Amino acid sequence: MRNNLAQLPLYLFCCLSLWIFFTEMAMSRSTTIPVKVGVVLDMDTWLGKMGLGCISMALSDFYASHGHYKTRLVLEIRDSKRDVVGAAAAALDLLQNEEVQAIIGPASSMQANFVIGLGHKAHVPIISFSATSPSLSSLRSQYFVRATLNDSAQVPAIRAIVKAFGWKQVVLIYMDNEYLNGVIPYLTDALQEIDTRIAYRSVIHPLATDDQILEELDKLKSMPTRVFIVHMFTPLGPRLFTRANEIGMMEEGYVWILTDGLTDILSTLNDSVIDSMQGVLGVKPHVPRSKQLESFKIRWKRKSQQEHPTNENSELNIFGLWAYDAASGLATAVEKLGATNFSFQKSDTHRNSTDLDAVGVSQIGPSLLQSILSTRFKGLSGDFQFFDSQLRSSAFQVVNVIGKGERGVGFWTPENGTVRKLHSTSKANLGTIVWPGESPSVPKGWVLPTNKKKLRIGVPVTKALTEFVKVTRDPSTNATEVTGFSIAVFDAVMAALPYAVPYEYSPFQTPDGDPAGDYDQLIYQVYLQKYDAVVGDTTILANRSLYVDFTLPYTESGVSMIVPIIDRRRRNAWVFLKPLTWDLWVTSFCFFVFIGFVIWILEHRVNKDFRGPRSHQVGTIFWFSFSTLVFAQKERIVSNLARSVVIIWLFVALILTQSYTASLTSMLTVQQLNPSITDINELIKKGERVGYQKGSFVREFLIEWMKFDNSKLVIYESSEELDELFSNNSSEGGIAAAFDEIPYIKLFLAKYCPKYTAVGPTYKFDGFGFVFPKGSPLVADVSREVLNVTEGAKMLQLEKAWFGQTPSCPELTSSVSSNSIGLNSFWGLFLIAGVASFVALITCITTFLYENRDALINLNPPSSIWRKIKAMATRFDDKDLRSHTFRKSDKLPDKGHQGHGCSYSLASYTNFPPSSSSLLIPTHSNFAFFREQGTPSFGHCDPVNPNRPMSPHILFEYELANIN
Repeated sequence: MRNNLAQLPLYLFCCLSLWIFFTEMAMSRSTTIPVKVGVVLDMDTWLGKMGLGCISMALSDFYASHGHYKTRLVLEIRDSKRDVVGAAAAALDLLQNEEVQAIIGPASSMQANFVIGLGHKAHVPIISFSATSPSLSSLRSQYFVRATLNDSAQVPAIRAIVKAFGWKQVVLIYMDNEYLNGVIPYLTDALQEIDTRIAYRSVIHPLATDDQILEELDKLKSMPTRVFIVHMFTPLGPRLFTRANEIGMMEEGYVWILTDGLTDILSTLNDSVIDSMQGVLGVKPHVPRSKQLESFKIRWKRKSQQEHPTNENSELNIFGLWAYDAASGLATAVEKLGATNFSFQKSDTHRNSTDLDAVGVSQIGPSLLQSILSTRFKGLSGDFQFFDSQLRSSAFQVVNVIGKGERGVGFWTPENGTVRKLHSTSKANLGTIVWPGESPSVPKGWVLPTNKKKLRIGVPVTKALTEFVKVTRDPSTNATEVTGFSIAVFDAVMAALPYAVPYEYSPFQTPDGDPAGDYDQLIYQVYLQKYDAVVGDTTILANRSLYVDFTLPYTESGVSMIVPIIDRRRRNAWVFLKPLTWDLWVTSFCFFVFIGFVIWILEHRVNKDFRGPRSHQVGTIFWFSFSTLVFAQKERIVSNLARSVVIIWLFVALILTQSYTASLTSMLTVQQLNPSITDINELIKKGERVGYQKGSFVREFLIEWMKFDNSKLVIYESSEELDELFSNNSSEGGIAAAFDEIPYIKLFLAKYCPKYTAVGPTYKFDGFGFVFPKGSPLVADVSREVLNVTEGAKMLQLEKAWFGQTPSCPELTSSVSSNSIGLNSFWGLFLIAGVASFVALITCITTFLYENRDALINLNPPSSIWRKIKAMATRFDDKDLRSHTFRKSDKLPDKGHQGHGCSYSLASYTNFPPSSSSLLIPTHSNFAFFREQGTPSFGHCDPVNPNRPMSPHILFEYELANIN
């Protein structure tokens, strides 16, 4: 009894605490604001059940961790019953009768199309976590919020996979549904960017029977393309792979790529379906691991087993995660609005109004929409944030179906492309992939059609230059044999392929063995699917590539002109002028005169050989300059400046004369084999006849591009016929020139190179190539092997085998060179000689003016410029007695020497300073005559008459005589 009384206070305390707790709970409930939110899902599907369960768990978790929030979402659940009308009716009921502020759902894109319109009318946000079709974006409704990824977000990941393995053709398989095929235009454009062609589009109805599915798969199996991209949902997707496995389309060589519609639910498929999908690749949004996600998965699994114990495929997928995050995001957005008037404004109704007219407008709709779009948090599926009213895409995971499930082999991110690890910057790898048929090697993506045992290869039939393609028929067996250089190259290329391609040659001929058409008609047969390829000397042309695909060329390209060779040795009287061009002749003459004048200037004052009467000096200039041409100059050069000029000029003259001699000798003795015609315009202007090979595109080239008259074109079929046409004159039915492709020209010149040559210009074309149908997967592999064959020794062996040892013939040139030597070959030498001469001339004149600067300054009276020039010219015409050339022969008397009773000394003049020319030099029998002007500073006597004093203004003419 005492113990009970002692514990009584404790009991009272506990009761009081419980009473206070329940009181606060009741008060908190009475103060929260309920906000109605509609949920429209297909309740009889696993997606609907999973979505509703995740939404409920999201709200329970959200308010458990945010108990102090004032708002509470109240779910109003409606079943859309897998029907578009049912979804619209459910949404209309929620808006009209329950006045919900937002709707989560519906599940499919087709249902969302109608519901989005109702939400837009009522200003109620429609939040879908599973409507992924890109077509919904075209509705342009601002009240549609896509809490999932747009299907087009996965297109770059699929494109990266196709590009990584080099597949050039794919087949699209998708469900015949308006919203499921919304991604197809995006996928088509993306594949075109990497030069991958969509060979076929297989559209299967959602309710197609197994027989209809098998019929479509049989059609796909008969095609050469083996890369399939599948975009569909359950239950059609699993049925497709089950039937494909039954008919052998999951064996080695096939490639299957799944979009996220099937990849996301791989874990929910039963074992028999997974067994039929071994080796399939798929892409799905990457969900980063987190403790919150792992905890949720455990709780979800426990709840799912309790609520759906009979459902074996109760796996959680990304749509459930998006449903969880969408509910959490909506609860956050509503709470940010706080205590707001969550009501509808009723519209005016009348007797004839419909249920749509009775739908009110949410007062809080615009604000709630902005709050939803601005909500950001870390959700179960990753970063939850909206961009352009839909979730922003991040990384996609690439998975491979192996064993009982899937295994990740890499990732795709917008920043790094396909990578093996998510945060790696290496772009070159994915993990090891096990392809269908448990093959470790990458499938090439195509095979030969199953309805064809061998490729039918068309070959041209022609009589001209059969070294390329030659078709012969055995009369006894009527068997046809195809040989030639082109055939040998194609056989070598096909033998080098890493896989076997059976084929047979089929000549393009009539029953009589004649050609069935020209090369254009033969190539067009590939476009008409009568031939699988064409092998021969077929030129790659732009207009032909519109209908077929060409491999890389296996011969060099171009069209050039063939003309006869003639001997043009010069035999006329003026042949000696031909070695040099006229510009070089004129330049040489001018330089000869210029060099002679420069030498005269440099030597005139110091060299007797360059003095004398005017006519004598002019003759000396020309004689000296031209005598250097044959090194016959006799004049002695005493000036160092002149010597430097002469040395350089003699070197120029040596090179010039030796070149002239060699060129003239070549013209007179060596046979000059030159083309008869070098200008195509000359052919057109004169109306000459030209030839072309029968069946060649060269005819169109000559008419349309070169503007030749059709009446001037002559056809030939063989090398012998072309030689015969050249033998006749153009006026007698022959031709003056022929146009053909480089490979044919080389063969023709190999037979007739002494008689003919090829002249340019060469018009570029792409050479000979092999022809395949448009988009053929063989083109890339064959082109690769063409490079290997043409770059190796194999090509040389084939050329020698079919063309023999090519004789030494002149190379093809784009122009004909002249035998005359032009100024371009000597302008450097002339430049050096000219610069040296100018430098020497300027140095000489500058030195002279410097030595006589006082004479210019002291002219009395002050003189004009012309008088100064005249005085300097007169002074320059005098000898320079200070030069060493005059000191030995002209001995000067000592100062104050007496002669004939007269005293002589240096004279001082007013206008001229003392110089060697101002000395009075008397002798016994010889004397010097002076020309002087001025007054002597002291008495002199006349050298002729010693007793007569010299007048101040007497002018003396002097000339040095034999002075001893």
